[in-house]
Amino acid sequence: MSQDFYFLLMPGFSAMGFISAIEPLRVANRFRGELYRWHVLSADGGAVLASNGMSVNADAALEPLKKGATLLVVAGFEPLKFATPTLAHWLRRLDHEGVTLGGIDTGSVVLAEAGLLEGHRVTLHWEALEAFKESYPQLEVTQELFEIDRRRITCAGGTASIDMMLDLIGQAHGPELAIQVSEQFVLGRIRPRKDHQRMQIATRYGISNKKLVHVVGEMEQHMEPPLSTLELAESIKVTRRQLERLFRLYLKDTPSNFYLGLRLEKARQLLRQTDMSVLEVSIASGFESPSYFTRSYRARFAQCPREDRRGIKV
Repeated sequence: MSQDFYFLLMPGFSAMGFISAIEPLRVANRFRGELYRWHVLSADGGAVLASNGMSVNADAALEPLKKGATLLVVAGFEPLKFATPTLAHWLRRLDHEGVTLGGIDTGSVVLAEAGLLEGHRVTLHWEALEAFKESYPQLEVTQELFEIDRRRITCAGGTASIDMMLDLIGQAHGPELAIQVSEQFVLGRIRPRKDHQRMQIATRYGISNKKLVHVVGEMEQHMEPPLSTLELAESIKVTRRQLERLFRLYLKDTPSNFYLGLRLEKARQLLRQTDMSVLEVSIASGFESPSYFTRSYRARFAQCPREDRRGIKV
């Protein structure tokens, strides 16, 4: 029997995440017949505009789904802007009926808001991870490419949708078919879910020194509260002065200024992706003084936090 996948497109959805999820299903059918059927839904049954301006027609609105179906919510910027109580009620009813629910990119946020992710591992696009953790601290959030946890499927979006679908195809019809499908996309390999969403630290910053890579990783993991330069130095068994020399040599920066930049970038994400107050954002980014936070933010982004939030264009 064919398996049915439904894709609920939220306005501003990620076209890459959506198309990367459908194409593996199409190619699998090419090799093995009609293994999969897919259907596009929208809240009102009309066309939906993606974040890139592409318009996609929907097959139907919020309707009962076929038994054993999987529904994947595909979102992008501002996932909760169109997440109505009617939508949440519909999603909860589908769950009660045994439908497998999932989210692509920030579709996980819509499911979390409907109370449908408790007790499950969940992931989403790395850029929204910190805001998601702040908004739903009770959930088990990972940085994996995708998570398949019983009747919940979540994915970082982008090309990770391909990896997620290849995993599902492999589970249902064997690894040989998954490999056949992946080769059609000229993939060097099928990435497991534990692969990194982002480039490794060494690649992102163009550094090869293992001790420095470790310190940057510690900084990214400890922003609230931040570690002292001495604590960072002790973590790689060097003196503070030696750590400062490493930063000057490889990053042309000081440890404290580099760390400050990471924390300010996190603050900007929280401002743009949550309803947290400026004070809450400053605390979550490791700033004890709101005035110092505002001064640092203005120096970095040429506007204060409130101005940045008001000026967002999605």
